[in-house]
Amino acid sequence: MKVELDGKTIVARKEGRDGWLREARRQLDEHRRREAKPIPRSRVERLLESERRLQLDLAVERHANEAYEYYRAHGRDTQGRRLGRPAKPYEPPETPAGKINTTDPDSRNVKTPRSYTQGYNTQAVVNDEQIVLAAEVSASSPDFGHLEPMVKATKRELQAIGVTETPGVALADSGYWNEEQTDNVVSNEHVQVLIPPDAGKRSTPRPGWHGGRYSSMRETLQSDYGGGLYRRRKAMVEPVFAQTKHNRRINQFQRRGRSAARSEWRLITATHNLLKLHKHQIAIAAA
Repeated sequence: MKVELDGKTIVARKEGRDGWLREARRQLDEHRRREAKPIPRSRVERLLESERRLQLDLAVERHANEAYEYYRAHGRDTQGRRLGRPAKPYEPPETPAGKINTTDPDSRNVKTPRSYTQGYNTQAVVNDEQIVLAAEVSASSPDFGHLEPMVKATKRELQAIGVTETPGVALADSGYWNEEQTDNVVSNEHVQVLIPPDAGKRSTPRPGWHGGRYSSMRETLQSDYGGGLYRRRKAMVEPVFAQTKHNRRINQFQRRGRSAARSEWRLITATHNLLKLHKHQIAIAAA
């Protein structure tokens, strides 16, 4: 596969070599998501596929490292001047150093509230009636980076059923805090965003997270209107996961592969919506 690395975009984030490597891994993961290859049933075929993926991971890392070092040697700053010191030497390993699950190579060791588990990170967007509007599956553990894709998925699903009205406000917990994606959602998707920059467990802001948009968002969430809107979030989305995992006892996927897990998750959320609509019709008939 071909990896396109935009130096201007990556450098704007000031992430150095790690930013280039992270962007390359992101593009590789997106390529695999679009490819949506089914997981082989044969163990021998899965082992061969796992070895191929590890080799591709290493090749992409080497490509990103070479691109970064070339940029450091030949790149220019915003004023057209040569960059300062050359990059610190770094040599990727000769053999793949990562690990991969041979039962489901698409899955990852994702973080849960209590520990880690091999699986996927499920995402859902719901409205104030607890109806799921969009459902996706990710192989990355944190929610950071999923705000913009989920807003776009929501608008895409609504347009598919003929709903032209744009969602007014997106409410999300602090794990979704992403300055770049927040700006894109507000300016490009025309959806306002309410996300606390501080996790609920923190009593003080993170070092350096003062002023600017951090203080502006905190002030908005402390206002009567902004705080009132955000307090509705927990009662909107958390019951959907609680009903699915505890009431319906659906706490793991039955199929292997990211594409298959996504189809299963969308089926689960579709049946959730049917149950909600059925109960709503019963309540109307009894009224």
